[in-house]
Amino acid sequence: MLDYPILSDPNKNVAEAYGVVHEGRPLPERWTIYIGKDGKVLFIDKMVKAGAHGTDVAAKLKELGIEKAK
Repeated sequence: MLDYPILSDPNKNVAEAYGVVHEGRPLPERWTIYIGKDGKVLFIDKMVKAGAHGTDVAAKLKELGIEKAK
């Protein structure tokens, strides 16, 4: 289990703003975008592997020095 906030985007507004939904691609790309508390993009993972993603996300957050939510 990850103890970090995640974004649900059922209307694809944020996905469109970040370019993961675009012409010719009606469904979002399977990317994870890590955003710091200051709103800056820290890392974009464009090679998401669904089966290992939970573990990969936890490792990347640790690598980026992002603390768990309290």
